[in-house]
Amino acid sequence: MNLRKKISIALLSALMPVAVQAQTVKGLTVHESEDSPTKQLNFRANKLDEAPNIVLVLLDDVGYAQMGHMGGKIETPAFDEIADKGLTYSRFHTTALCSPTRAALLTGRNHHTAETGIIMEAGTGNSGYTTEIPGEVGSFVKVLQQKGYSTSWYGKNHNVPNWEASFTGPFDRWPNDLGFDYFYGFVGGDTDQFHPALVEDRKRIVAPETNADGSPYHLTTDMADHAINYVQSVNAVAPDKPFFVYFAPGATHAPHQAPAEYVEKYKGKFDAGWDVYREQAFNNMKSKGLIPADSELTSRPESLPAWDSLNEEQKMVYARMMEVFAGFTEHTDVQVKRLYDAIDEMGKLDNTIFIYMAGDNGGSAEGGQEGMLNEMTFFNGMPEKWEDKVAAVKSNRLGTEDYFNHMPAAWAWAVNSPYQWAKQIASHLGGVRNAMTISYPNGIESRGEVRSQFTHITDIAPTILEVAGLEMPKEIDGYTQTPIDGTSMVYSFDNEEAPETHTTQYFEIGGNMGIYHDGWWAGAMRNIPWISGSTKHVEITDMKWELYHLSEDFSQSRDLAEEMPEKLEYMKYLFFAEASKANALPIDDRRTERFRSSFRPSLTAGQKVFNYPNGLRLPEGATPFLKFISHTMDAQLDSYKKGDQGVLITQGGRFGGFVVRVDKAGYVYYEYSNTSDVYSIKTTAKIPAGTKNITTKVVMDDKKPYTASTIKIYADGKKIGEGRVEKTIPNLFSLDETMDIGQDSGTPVTNKYSVKGSKYSGLLKMVKVSFISEYGNEANAK
Repeated sequence: MNLRKKISIALLSALMPVAVQAQTVKGLTVHESEDSPTKQLNFRANKLDEAPNIVLVLLDDVGYAQMGHMGGKIETPAFDEIADKGLTYSRFHTTALCSPTRAALLTGRNHHTAETGIIMEAGTGNSGYTTEIPGEVGSFVKVLQQKGYSTSWYGKNHNVPNWEASFTGPFDRWPNDLGFDYFYGFVGGDTDQFHPALVEDRKRIVAPETNADGSPYHLTTDMADHAINYVQSVNAVAPDKPFFVYFAPGATHAPHQAPAEYVEKYKGKFDAGWDVYREQAFNNMKSKGLIPADSELTSRPESLPAWDSLNEEQKMVYARMMEVFAGFTEHTDVQVKRLYDAIDEMGKLDNTIFIYMAGDNGGSAEGGQEGMLNEMTFFNGMPEKWEDKVAAVKSNRLGTEDYFNHMPAAWAWAVNSPYQWAKQIASHLGGVRNAMTISYPNGIESRGEVRSQFTHITDIAPTILEVAGLEMPKEIDGYTQTPIDGTSMVYSFDNEEAPETHTTQYFEIGGNMGIYHDGWWAGAMRNIPWISGSTKHVEITDMKWELYHLSEDFSQSRDLAEEMPEKLEYMKYLFFAEASKANALPIDDRRTERFRSSFRPSLTAGQKVFNYPNGLRLPEGATPFLKFISHTMDAQLDSYKKGDQGVLITQGGRFGGFVVRVDKAGYVYYEYSNTSDVYSIKTTAKIPAGTKNITTKVVMDDKKPYTASTIKIYADGKKIGEGRVEKTIPNLFSLDETMDIGQDSGTPVTNKYSVKGSKYSGLLKMVKVSFISEYGNEANAK
């Protein structure tokens, strides 16, 4: 017997169990062997090749009566078509605020269970409010991804704790680790639509100068460009592989910025005012059968003015603010329609479930009584000048890159018709009830119908999993999963009379509390949404509660608290029981004071000196708190040469922030925007050639919010300039703009320089930022 035959027999004997099981013959080489069958692709092995595609659209800060289909005056072709070809859910609810709703959406758990009882910028160390989604509260998208779906996310991500939002991570709460193959959007609470703080996967990038078709850049258009390209690419490479798209525009959250042609088409359409809009939308809803015929229109809060009480100048300003908002809304919906149509052109629409949620909370009243040119004035409690608002409207620049604008609170109340109150107010339907439509031709026989079962944002995850034929596993990435709080809505798809399965739901945001149970609602309101600071403290047990029988009172218009005290007591007890179970206690009613970084983990804790290399970009949550702390910024150069120019260090931008820069002539500028006023301090002398250090000393008058500061600028230790900033920002420069070293990547602090040419042309080694103990008023600074 030759050697080859002996070895073959020995190998065959040794591998016999494997060979029998695989039913293949193995030899010394492939030439006398049988190939083993290849492993199937996971989506085919998991039998997902016929599973539905999934598109999840979530708009931002949208009122119940804002979309055209819901009786409003704004054209929304995508929302309307999906409603006509599918279902409208008339009693769909969110949490009343951005991050909490988004955490509940991705996980299917209540927002406090997901440790997101507040937005990322206002988290604390208290359980339920840390803003750190636990591993035990896994994303349903991770399940889709692991089973074989292609998954992508576009637009707003407001679920990364702000101290984790830098390039140092950790990244386990970033989109890629929550189950998304691809992310293209922004990480903060809002962003400039013309100059967004873009992130692709984990990398901060600069936005392109134009959209894909060459038109002037706008973030929502860019998002649609990327989403369409992604689904077309998946279809080209693996046409039987299902895709999941999460499309979450920054719209219609402030800043209200839109292409001019969308704004201009609404000119004059809101001159009748908010009272008329609200009533007309209400009547339209009734005529369409979206709300019961016996529904009542709730009254305007006493703190909001009647439109007829305004003077002509006020009407001019407020009507234009609404025109801008309407244009922003339509432009956003048109981009959703582009994605919808692209899927249709691929022949995939029948097997796509399209879930369109018009808002993560009700319309936002954070614009205050007069509206805002800059939303950051709200977060910092800074006033705006009325004459500036008039000038913005008369210049026809409102809605452009010049402003970070927000409409007045009364317009938010109007687009929340027929309900009371607005965003943040979890105690009333105006804060938590949003319009929602679902289209799924292969899975829903009904067309153009209304579903009135109580549904909640936590219901989306189990609905999607059921439609995809999947279940939430008991364990994800080694973490035993907590049960999903929501219930699937599939039972209601073709049965409008089906009893609702989500029968009890608590609500809480910022001390505003609500509870739904079997058709009843009780709520207690603690804070007014257009006041940034905390209102007068009232013991939680002394708060005034209201009671509504929603089964007979769709719009929450008749308070039964005095008539049914025993029922109210039961509902109050139920609220605290449900809130405790969901990790919402202790209730935290603090407002803008929670924006200060001392409440959260800090990358900079214990440090007094920070050495930042050229080219570094950091989100505000990863930077030292410089708001009312004296400090120096020392730009270390190789050697200054005549003509060297550009930004040395900047944080924030036009709508709140500072910059230290050198102009072409050699003068140094320290410029500061406190959200309302802009200060520009220029040195009296030029930088001498050969200078190696440009130092800016910021000396606060007092160590307290809003303090003034003295600015001193030095070249190699010799003072070359000095000036004053009369009022400084107390809380936040920006929700999304970064600190940049050696260039400006966002918006310029002033119009005296451009971002495009902001990169420092000389050799900048680093900028050293140091806290100092010097204050202008030593007695108050201690």
